[in-house]
Amino acid sequence: MVSYLIVFVGHQNKALRQGRNFGYPCPMHVTDDFLSFIALSPSSYHAAAAVERRLIHEGFIRQEDTDEWDARPGGHVSVRGGAVVAWWVPEDASPESGFRIIGSHTDSPGFKLKPSGDLSSHGWQQAGVEVYGGPILASWLDRELALAGRIVLADGSVKLVNTGPILRIPHVAIHLDRTVNSQLTLNPQRHLQPVFAVGEPDVSIMDVIAGAAGVEPADIISHDLITVATQDAEVFGAHGDFLASGRLDNLSSVHPSMTALIAASQSEDAGSDILVMAAFDHEEVGSNSASGAAGPLLEDVLNRTARALGADEDERRRMFNRSSMVSADAAHSIHPNFPEKHDPVNYPIIGKGPVLKVNANQRYTSDAVTSGMWIRACQIAGVPHQVFAGNNDVPCGSTIGPISATRLGIDSVDVGIPLLSMHSAREMAGIKDLMWFEQALEAYLVN
Repeated sequence: MVSYLIVFVGHQNKALRQGRNFGYPCPMHVTDDFLSFIALSPSSYHAAAAVERRLIHEGFIRQEDTDEWDARPGGHVSVRGGAVVAWWVPEDASPESGFRIIGSHTDSPGFKLKPSGDLSSHGWQQAGVEVYGGPILASWLDRELALAGRIVLADGSVKLVNTGPILRIPHVAIHLDRTVNSQLTLNPQRHLQPVFAVGEPDVSIMDVIAGAAGVEPADIISHDLITVATQDAEVFGAHGDFLASGRLDNLSSVHPSMTALIAASQSEDAGSDILVMAAFDHEEVGSNSASGAAGPLLEDVLNRTARALGADEDERRRMFNRSSMVSADAAHSIHPNFPEKHDPVNYPIIGKGPVLKVNANQRYTSDAVTSGMWIRACQIAGVPHQVFAGNNDVPCGSTIGPISATRLGIDSVDVGIPLLSMHSAREMAGIKDLMWFEQALEAYLVN
């Protein structure tokens, strides 16, 4: 069993501290809860731990992979690294049940600290990093950055750590590069190594990390640490309609998935299907890992739960055939300054509700049947819904949806809330969309 000790700094949004209600229809507690979740989730490992901690508080039971599988009625939760899977077993669950699954991912783009993370140049001490996923590189310049993630100690224990602001990737002054506003080119090796000290060659980045974690540098034998922009999430806009934060892709799906599962597990209208939330790691780099959607994690949970309910192989397959999955990941809001990047008809906009994502080439899994399932869930929940289909001249991204559908053979639909500045160090979402998304996900699970 791996033990985790969580190190974090508390957070509360300034607008919430001041008690400002901007007049939007979203209950303040929804916004407050989401902002707290973001603050507690600077890395995928922190996000998985935060979900587990919240669900255990709600009465879910921790399931260890190495223990006998527990499919008794009630909630169960299992963490594998930066991924978390939770499932609710109703009283009348049996081999005649199906699974209702919401999938998302916990990781976000950034810069990962290399195994030997010390560089120096002209008296500066720098951290050696490599690009993780597909960040908008320029958005990370001139921001105070933390390193967050997990460290492994000499005794084999794992500790979660968030250093607070220790790094910065400084931009070159315009006086030294007059083309910086017209021909910006950033070489990941030369231009994106952050500074953390100057004139202190005896201070290593591991010294700084160890100090933040409260351990000796020699005790740290390995690490998975990623950069995090340290500016607080903020509610903004003329009417407080918007939210700016890092990691909205894809904590804007993880948190609503978690709260929808909690609400559905407490509903008197839930049927006999097993309700599942799966938040995977490593989506931003292809999902090919033990904790990614291409790995066995979700399939293991479903299979072991089916067997614990007494299902044989044929019954387990039929359980899968009764099942469905919502792949929850962020969508692209139409951009007012770049409307030509969007389809002229099939585009969403922030503040108009959750988005159904469709692609003819199966970059998204939505088809007519699963799209209808999602639209009905939105109608039952009484929330607006939108659709995204890409501009034919613009390449389309993808999600965990096609990966999970291919691995499991379970019908799936791709949905999310609309964002601007996706993959920036600081993304933008609509507050009402978050509330509506949670309500639609709950309706999918219950109805």
